[in-house]
Amino acid sequence: MSFTRASGILLHPTSLPGEGGIGDLGQAAYDFVDFLGATGQSLWQVLPLGPTGYGDSPYQCFSAFAGNPLLICLASLVEDGFLQNSDLDELAKLPVDAVDYGAVIELKTNLLAKAHSAFIELADEDAKADYLKFTEQSAWWLEDYATFRAIKDAHNGQGWTTWEPYLRDREDKALHFFRENHAAEISRHKFWQYLFFKQWLALATYANGKGVKIIGDIPIFVAHDSADVWANPQLFHLDKEGNPTSVAGVPPDYFSETGQLWGNPLYRWELMAKDGYQWWLKRIRAALSSVDIVRLDHFRGFEKYWAVPATETTAVNGKWELGPGADLFNAIKNAFADEAGKLPIIAEDLGLITPEVDALREQFNLPGMRVLQFSFGTDPDADKLKPYSYERNSVVYTGTHDNDTTLGWFSTKAAESPDGEAKLSEQEFAIKYLGTDGKELNWDFIRLALASVADTAIIPLQDVLGCGSEARMNTPARESGNWSWRFRADQLTPEFRQRLAALTELYGRNCARLPKMAEAAS
Repeated sequence: MSFTRASGILLHPTSLPGEGGIGDLGQAAYDFVDFLGATGQSLWQVLPLGPTGYGDSPYQCFSAFAGNPLLICLASLVEDGFLQNSDLDELAKLPVDAVDYGAVIELKTNLLAKAHSAFIELADEDAKADYLKFTEQSAWWLEDYATFRAIKDAHNGQGWTTWEPYLRDREDKALHFFRENHAAEISRHKFWQYLFFKQWLALATYANGKGVKIIGDIPIFVAHDSADVWANPQLFHLDKEGNPTSVAGVPPDYFSETGQLWGNPLYRWELMAKDGYQWWLKRIRAALSSVDIVRLDHFRGFEKYWAVPATETTAVNGKWELGPGADLFNAIKNAFADEAGKLPIIAEDLGLITPEVDALREQFNLPGMRVLQFSFGTDPDADKLKPYSYERNSVVYTGTHDNDTTLGWFSTKAAESPDGEAKLSEQEFAIKYLGTDGKELNWDFIRLALASVADTAIIPLQDVLGCGSEARMNTPARESGNWSWRFRADQLTPEFRQRLAALTELYGRNCARLPKMAEAAS
């Protein structure tokens, strides 16, 4: 697809405002789409939408295909008659500025279970037929996922390698027996997926109608404790008990002196190649049925990936292994390229990027990422990261979900760094580059991103709102305390709306207005 000059906002749905303890796919999501349209934004970027596991990270999900039931709007279930208004009273007592995942999971899961029982008892024939249609069309992934989650529930949430060997190893008789005796529990998880995708696709359709495309996110790796690995163990480097023999991570970098040990099992790429990477094609096809564009996280891992022995406690002692490279992307191109041969894919090419990684991205004409917070190093080798070196076929961010907010970066990075003076010079250089006094550095960065030559500019909502480090979404290598930030609806003031709209139009990114501007010029 062609990436026209445009801009958008990075915001995960969990961060949406309102009661209920967590952002959801209800009215606040539609209001946010309206905000995007009113300010000239044509892109909404979200993080992975899957059901989260340990640490609540959307990058460690129980499935690469399922949606997160915590995002289901319960108010809609009240309207449908499957819950009562009074059922939501306890959720309404939860904090509105941050997600308390423990409390949300307990309360919301109980209410979703109640809604499932009511659906079975009260739903009309049309609703039941719609549900059955969804389960039939999604059976290729849904059956394994719902069974996995039901077995996991029956084992108090324990990882699948700790289950009885006959369930761990998916013996046919054992699975048949379990499904017969836990039909209600399996049905519950299927129903929740039906609700998620019904609500999500309605929201996505509304966004498209407002001229807003949604950018989704595909992590390169999947969680070990997932239906994906349990149902397809042959595709991963595992021992006979299902435990990884080597795991994914990245070497020491900007974010961590010991690297990042993600712990995800590594793919057996040579086996995936034998059937033309069908599992990957299914994954991308499923994503593109829910979003318009996908961001491939950790793109460099497709060229070479950092493999760490599973016995290690840090990522230091890993080594680079060859990924599938162009062979995989040729299969993807054959399946998903538009008439012009372009793919609806953004390559997350941050970190240690080699000429080989650049060549792979360029071979398939994929836009890469540029982050302004990485753009002001004083090392001569950092020149290619400077805003004046950006390419049109790229996506510029003020920061990402892994970065501090712009104001947080500006005010705290020097103090946090053991190399304080060198880091302070980054901020000083940024001020000099921007020609600013630094009093509104978030807006200086927003202006720089929107004015850049990059076809696409994405701004985390925290930077529009002028938030500090308290609003940071994720700190890499920190096991807990992430993913909880939420904003309040009253923070989107008329001043912020007008200011963002004016800059978006000034720098030619208001797609809805561009034809009118062109007509006026002619």
